[in-house]
Amino acid sequence: MLPKLNVIQTTNSSFAPKKRGDIRDVLVVALPMLLSMSFDTFMTFIDRLFLSKLGPAEMNAALGAGAVQLALTMFFTGAVSYTTAMVAQRLGAKKRWDCARVFMQAVYLSLACVPLLYSTIPLGHLVFGLENLPADQLEYQKTYFNILMFGGIISLVRNAAPCFFSGIGETKIVMQAAFVGMIVNVVCNFVLIFGLGPIPALGVAGAAYGTLMGNAVSTVILFVKFFGKSCHRRFRTRNAFAFSWPLCRELLRKGIPSGVEMFLNMSAFQLLILMFHALGPAAATASSVMFNWDMVAYVPLMGLEVASTSLVGRYVGAKNGAAANRSTYSGLRLGWGYSAIIGVLFVFLPGVLTDVFQPDATEASVEALAIFAEARPMGMFMLRFAALYIFVEVLLVIYAGALRGAGDTFWVMVASAVMNWFVALALYVAAYVIELPAHYAWIAVVAVYSTVPLIFWRRWKSGKWRKHVLENAS
Repeated sequence: MLPKLNVIQTTNSSFAPKKRGDIRDVLVVALPMLLSMSFDTFMTFIDRLFLSKLGPAEMNAALGAGAVQLALTMFFTGAVSYTTAMVAQRLGAKKRWDCARVFMQAVYLSLACVPLLYSTIPLGHLVFGLENLPADQLEYQKTYFNILMFGGIISLVRNAAPCFFSGIGETKIVMQAAFVGMIVNVVCNFVLIFGLGPIPALGVAGAAYGTLMGNAVSTVILFVKFFGKSCHRRFRTRNAFAFSWPLCRELLRKGIPSGVEMFLNMSAFQLLILMFHALGPAAATASSVMFNWDMVAYVPLMGLEVASTSLVGRYVGAKNGAAANRSTYSGLRLGWGYSAIIGVLFVFLPGVLTDVFQPDATEASVEALAIFAEARPMGMFMLRFAALYIFVEVLLVIYAGALRGAGDTFWVMVASAVMNWFVALALYVAAYVIELPAHYAWIAVVAVYSTVPLIFWRRWKSGKWRKHVLENAS
């Protein structure tokens, strides 16, 4: 660790870990990140909740368009996300001034990716054309997608902004920025979707604009903190503007596998949505309800994944393999505790969770209400089975994060891509070859997904990641 920059000083927490890598050490980083990602999830959830009051077509359009937008953005954001590990490794190696320089390279790369992101917009429209969607949902989907994609500069820089703070372990500011962004998003969504006074009701378009506004506000907060007096004093952030090809090259070399991994993963997820939506409006609505709640359950676990990447990267940089190993097991214990709570909700309250998305009888058509009534029992069934893989999912996020932090990004890329595409294949066979109903086909998806994370566990147990400790020592 850096002189006069111990764990207590690099975090905004009263938790003072007695042993590096114990549960309190993980909580210092993970809890604010878990909360900040929960706020991000809530932003998306509110989009779809408000839109569900207009009808299933609007809600399904937001899910479908959002998934394609994420799939097309994920390569760029995934590549830049390795900034967290690079910053953490330099902090552990006592190269304090390089932390800010790494982050600025991530910002430059994000800006350079914007024209490439815009060039993928026609590809998104092509995907929508393959889904055989109802005319109203297709129109809503294109509207939501176009707005988010043209606001891509906000999305890319916004995803890079938290990397510096998660890398140095100061995740409290990330949480605070996400909370403010969430509040802005909720207020803007309500006003822009439904209209207020002289502001007209924009429906789906209003949801997309509200999302961009919330993201912009949270990004500004993080940059103000980055260039503020305290960060500049410790990391020389105001002197970090120079372009550095060596740092940029390392970010690309280690980050591109993560970007490819996330792109392939989101593409497979989009294929799942496409196949469910092609089974009819009721199946589309049931899967939308289930995926919305799955997102609520899964995204906070990504806070633990970021903590795992940050801590393992820091301890690998400090040549402390034992602490890296210990922090991983601490993350597992925390993740399973969280998943137990989610599992109880999914198993015992699926009807309550499904009814949250019931259309407003005064706003929605008779047809929309009928579609939801048909989808309701399917959605409840799917939620109950989703509880099973939530527990196994903890293995995936913790070990994937730890392996990335150790620099084992290529293996994680290949394993994650194979896993997610096998899941999509399982749905295709169940729904289109065997021709099972959508909710029974979901069992095949859960069964395949629940077994694959064990591969990540075996990779970590093999100890092959420890070679990166030796690489950092040389």
